[in-house]
Amino acid sequence: MSIATVILAAGQGTRMKSARAKVLHTVGGQPMILRAVQTAECIGADCLVVVVGHQAEAVAQAVSSRAQIVLQKEQLGTGHAVLQAADLLRDKSDLVVVMYADMPLLRPKTLQQLVEAQRANAEGCLTMLTVTLPNPHGFGRVVRAPDGSVAAIVEEAECTPEQSAIRELNAGVYVFKAAWLWQALRRIQPKSKGEYYLTDLIEIAVAEGQRVIGIEASDPDEVIGVNTRVHLAEAEAILRRRINEQHMLNGVTLLDPATTYIEESVRIGADTIIYPNVHLRGKTIIGEGCVIESNSVIVDSHIGKACRIVASVIEGATLEDHVEIGPFGHLRQGAYLCEGVHLGNFGEVKNARLGRRTRMGHFSYIGDAEIGEDVNIGAGTITVNYDGVRKHKTIIGDRAFIGSDSMLIAPITVAEGARTAAGAVVTRDVPADHIAVGVPARMRRWQKPELEAPET
Repeated sequence: MSIATVILAAGQGTRMKSARAKVLHTVGGQPMILRAVQTAECIGADCLVVVVGHQAEAVAQAVSSRAQIVLQKEQLGTGHAVLQAADLLRDKSDLVVVMYADMPLLRPKTLQQLVEAQRANAEGCLTMLTVTLPNPHGFGRVVRAPDGSVAAIVEEAECTPEQSAIRELNAGVYVFKAAWLWQALRRIQPKSKGEYYLTDLIEIAVAEGQRVIGIEASDPDEVIGVNTRVHLAEAEAILRRRINEQHMLNGVTLLDPATTYIEESVRIGADTIIYPNVHLRGKTIIGEGCVIESNSVIVDSHIGKACRIVASVIEGATLEDHVEIGPFGHLRQGAYLCEGVHLGNFGEVKNARLGRRTRMGHFSYIGDAEIGEDVNIGAGTITVNYDGVRKHKTIIGDRAFIGSDSMLIAPITVAEGARTAAGAVVTRDVPADHIAVGVPARMRRWQKPELEAPET
């Protein structure tokens, strides 16, 4: 049976107290609307429709081409919202999944379980997700028939004392037979405020003698709906716990999972140790056997094996194996550190490649540069790469020695084995076997002194 999915994302979310639409708030680094779209994609939906309303253009822009968009011009309830998708989806599928965009913890496997249950529900038109909670939080109670099917959804205000004691609640996720859904939606009667509620379809189905199946969620956390900033924080904490537990089961050590922040897209190799208050975001990949110490932030970066990062920020960078950084290093977009590189305290690299085993001292800035192998970059070195109009490149050859407080005015090349003296302001290329000395630097021949043989 083919599947269509309708995601309801039209609400304003006034309790969020935000100028931003509720479904654009992020959980785990991703807007809730995109989490809902991703969940729908995982169950193989043939057609996917997002119903928008409040800040429709912003929500549609976030969804982009991943779903069709339909506008609910008037906010007339959930039944009315689903009806807006009728023209797009009528005769397009056998089943229709209806879900909310503000349930960021719903797992694809739970949604798939609902779909499979409805496929097997030959006698009925509807399968719904339920949840059992000690505190009903004002949700509608699920009343079961003697055969275990759902007989009714009773809203809290209308419950009898016996019904009030029920703790199985309507979670608000449904799978319908498509042909039945599109005709039944037009039979919902408006409430006193003119709103049409999707939950009335249960009453309509039961009155027709249709079998309504209720599948209970195995994990109550999945059905948490986000309506306030408190709920948002709760969902964030639950998702963080899920992610961190999976990494630990895969062989990663998290010294304090409660204060380790890892987005779902991050990949980490076994035997890596993550200290407290580390943030790993975006498309970051970390190899095996690394140590990431406290207060490090790594975004969209590739870290090789056996690297050590101490209290540093890494953004859009690549590290090969056995690289050491920090404390307080900063790698910016385009930084590439080859195997064995050491970057000291308060070092910054942007759009530059440091060759193997190069050592960069503290309080240095290397930008728009190509650095060779086994280069020593002394403390306080700066590549002056910007003239106020254009960026220029610095090239430093293998085994060069850059003295402390050197300023290299790009474009410039320091040849293989060449040197700069401490405090030199270098405005022209430094040839091989030369040392740049002074302000502005003058070139002198330099020959590596012979080491005296030790006395015997």
